[in-house]
Amino acid sequence: MTCTWGSRETLTANYSLYYWYENSLPVVECKQYLQDQGVRVGCHFNDNEILQFQHFHVLVNASLSGRILQIPSKRMELQNLVKPEAPVNLTIHNMSGNQLELTWTSPYSKAHCLEHAVKYKSNKDTSWTEHRVKGEIFSFPSVDYEKYYTFYVRSKINSFCGNTQLWSEWSIPVVWGSNSTTKDMAEEQLHLFWIHTVLIPVASCLLLLILVVLLVRMERVWVILMPRIPNPSKKFDELFITHNGNFQEWVGVPKDIVESFKPNYSESICYVSELSPKDSCESIWESSNLSLPVLPGALAAPREHSPYNSSYMGM
Repeated sequence: MTCTWGSRETLTANYSLYYWYENSLPVVECKQYLQDQGVRVGCHFNDNEILQFQHFHVLVNASLSGRILQIPSKRMELQNLVKPEAPVNLTIHNMSGNQLELTWTSPYSKAHCLEHAVKYKSNKDTSWTEHRVKGEIFSFPSVDYEKYYTFYVRSKINSFCGNTQLWSEWSIPVVWGSNSTTKDMAEEQLHLFWIHTVLIPVASCLLLLILVVLLVRMERVWVILMPRIPNPSKKFDELFITHNGNFQEWVGVPKDIVESFKPNYSESICYVSELSPKDSCESIWESSNLSLPVLPGALAAPREHSPYNSSYMGM
């Protein structure tokens, strides 16, 4: 049995443990202390120092700077605090009629005070099956030779020797299965190996390659990812190729409206010239072969000399 009360980090002084059993004196100090870097952190009791079914008392104290430090404890029932070690030497025996027999041994000296639990599962099961056993033998009534079985065992003090729910740890597992089952499992493991190490990586690479090819070939994806600058010449192909640059015909203007905009009259060219004051009137009339009446006073009017002597042509 082991009693602990702290660790090197939490303790500032060396404590001493004293114990006694009710109605049994004297008080005895621990004979085998457990230490951590020179500090007492617990006490170990041998088998001859443990008395079950008697009230057990302990007192842990220390003296530090004139003060008494104590760790109080309650009265304990040792038979209710026993946690056995895990069973060992698990063995499976083949019996007649497709039966199995599982045996084991326990390090706990009082085997009659123990009860055991056996759990097992086949390679086809999804959950464990557990059975309570009083002795150290478990009989499996019927097995399937196409399955592979795994067994565990653990122990605890039974109700005749104590009142506790402290189970031991599960034992090291023992397995059973036929040669065909073992072969099937090996083939299954090999199959899973090829799936995880070959098939999945190759399939992933092929899928990635296909996605890359599709990404390259899909123009819509490229337009989304890398938009192109639009080419306006494509929008005017019909104007220049089909309609030869005729804008009214390309936009669909009716012919009658187009004809209405064409001029339906003609204008002659009129030559205008400016002559000297002396010959201006005579030259104009002679060139046009026209005779105009002479108004009274017209010849008597004074002529002004024009500073310009140039010719003009107008429409």
